[in-house]
Amino acid sequence: MHRKSETVSDTYLENEDFVTFYIAGQLFGVPVLSVQDIINPQRITPIPLAPPEIAGSLNLRGRIVTAIDVRKRLGLPARKEKESMSIVVENGHDLYSLMVDSVGEVLGVDESSFERNPPTLDQRFRDYSQGIYRLDGKLLVILDVNRFLDYGRNADAA
Repeated sequence: MHRKSETVSDTYLENEDFVTFYIAGQLFGVPVLSVQDIINPQRITPIPLAPPEIAGSLNLRGRIVTAIDVRKRLGLPARKEKESMSIVVENGHDLYSLMVDSVGEVLGVDESSFERNPPTLDQRFRDYSQGIYRLDGKLLVILDVNRFLDYGRNADAA
């Protein structure tokens, strides 16, 4: 039996679906299977002494969800508008609300067009990216949710 060596792109299916969103004009995506919900702006309760990118917590159908300001986590300036959409993802057994500028669409891309992070990709994005897809005139940056939410290992980056 012939066994194919595993590469980064082998972790994706032949046609991978991503929920897309924008931060500071950059198109990002997270695998659709990691998304639990997409929610409108919610009332967020601040968490004392939390890192600045943690906006607080919210209640989503009886579950406590930690709200993360993606712009602050990436070291970008705050949005002028206070209201933002959120993509709810599960990491471990916890739910996180990723506060983004806007939510795009569910986009299916051919896994063969997956590329590792190019050296020209903004370092702030590269730190949390699994790789990219080049689309018609756009670059889709795939957010590595586990790395993005790993505060223990990335405490210095925050």
